[in-house]
Amino acid sequence: MAVVQRVARLRVPLGFLTGACVLYFADPTWRTLAAGAAVGGIGEAIRIWAAGHLEKSREVTRSGPYRYTRHPLYVGSSIMAAGVAISAGSWPVAALVAIYMGATITAAVRTEEAFLRSRFGDEYDAYATRRAPEMTRGFSLARAWRNREYRAVGGLLLAILALGLKALL
Repeated sequence: MAVVQRVARLRVPLGFLTGACVLYFADPTWRTLAAGAAVGGIGEAIRIWAAGHLEKSREVTRSGPYRYTRHPLYVGSSIMAAGVAISAGSWPVAALVAIYMGATITAAVRTEEAFLRSRFGDEYDAYATRRAPEMTRGFSLARAWRNREYRAVGGLLLAILALGLKALL
């Protein structure tokens, strides 16, 4: 588990390194940028929806997209990453993004689930096996902001803008 925890902790610095490689190997066109931005936007919308329901480390959230998947933030991140790969217009970039996401998301899920099991025990196990009662809570943009989702929005915009600049040059 030590390697998994290390990969999970290093996912942000590894993300910056991967981002630099993406930019270097990218061959974006206006068409790939438009398609990738649309896909990335869908991923970010899923993340915003999830962040607007999540009470991180205080409960086992079961409302919004958490009714359908245990890790909607990671689903959204994966779709966003696919959008960046599409925007880049490069098969080597797509492979690099897939490797990065496969390694880091897998590690993050494993460490997060271990944390949730240790913190919430049977309550998390009931949720994970779909035995927990539904939770009714509305979406809150303030909650999404508290969960710092603006950072993911900014990251996606920055990636698309950087690729757009590369397409111009």
